[in-house]
Amino acid sequence: MKEEQLVHIRNIVEAALLASGRPMSVEQLRDLFDEGERPARQVMEHVLVMLDKSCEGRGFELRKVASGYRFQVRQAYATWVGRLFEEKPQRYSRALLETLALIAYRQPITRGEIEDIRGVTVSSNIIRTLQEREWVRVVGHKDVPGRPAMYASTRQFLDYFNLASLEELPTLADIRDLDEIGREIEKTMQAEIEFETPTGDHPDGATTSDEPGNENHDPDETLH
Repeated sequence: MKEEQLVHIRNIVEAALLASGRPMSVEQLRDLFDEGERPARQVMEHVLVMLDKSCEGRGFELRKVASGYRFQVRQAYATWVGRLFEEKPQRYSRALLETLALIAYRQPITRGEIEDIRGVTVSSNIIRTLQEREWVRVVGHKDVPGRPAMYASTRQFLDYFNLASLEELPTLADIRDLDEIGREIEKTMQAEIEFETPTGDHPDGATTSDEPGNENHDPDETLH
């Protein structure tokens, strides 16, 4: 394929990624073209490499996550870009962070199994919050009395934390206990809160914690 054709395809892909509010897969990018002019998958992958190289030395990068490719601000510039937004960073309770970490590392896992590991009841508000953010979902029901729901992480969870797959999570061999898992998730979460893709929605500032007044309220302090 001629160089000018590759540049033309690259420019179309660049424009689409800038306009899109979500990551786009190779197939979704190919579908932008009419059938007669649709680039082969290998050509599209080459164009993405070209785009990646064109971002070198600039304030944004092309990033591959679970759902596809997106442009995003480089972390080195998050402090300055974060000043564009008036919303304060979200606050997450240690209980929510630990619950999210356990789902990510032990999936599929039931609420009861999470409670057994943490030693406290998991508030319904935590599970609801994680589902509303589309970070976890029900993937089935365990074949035991009561058939409790089994939870697993989602592509949106991977996308939010800049992961292409679960294999990119820190290995459990590197994390000694739940506190370390919580801190690792919190560190990643706070870095992502400071900046998002240029076209993405800035997260709201709502505080997330266990349900106030619930007799099973987790006493863990809120992290921020």
